[in-house]
Amino acid sequence: MTLIIRPLDVADQADWHRLWTAYLEFYESTVSEAVSETTFARLIDPARTQQNGMIALLDGAPVGLVHYIYHAHNWQVEDCCYLQDLYAAPSVRGQGIGRALIEAVYKAADDNGTPKVYWMTQEFNKTARQLYDRIAQLTPFVKYSR
Repeated sequence: MTLIIRPLDVADQADWHRLWTAYLEFYESTVSEAVSETTFARLIDPARTQQNGMIALLDGAPVGLVHYIYHAHNWQVEDCCYLQDLYAAPSVRGQGIGRALIEAVYKAADDNGTPKVYWMTQEFNKTARQLYDRIAQLTPFVKYSR
């Protein structure tokens, strides 16, 4: 099996939308079609270098996605990289897709001179957290939101 992780392209819109919708459903969330369209447009806009997306292709079939955002940080000179969304289709979980997507973000961040990559997940996401515990460090922070 051949796994390719590459930046999103305009031709990926239908596949991205299918994966994006499944990701939102996993987290029991929805967004309007306007938000989805705007998000995809931002992810493929070469002028928006801070907002990025990649797609995972397994034997040519789209099976996963990752979105990440570079931003300034007040405690360091370099930008940070926030891995905002990560999804692998249920049919391919356990095959290294999630790890490959995270490692692709790590490489993109390194190439950008961005040493810190961080993300959040829900506590119940135990399968994904098993991977995260192997490739990153759990922090003690608690998230608040308005």
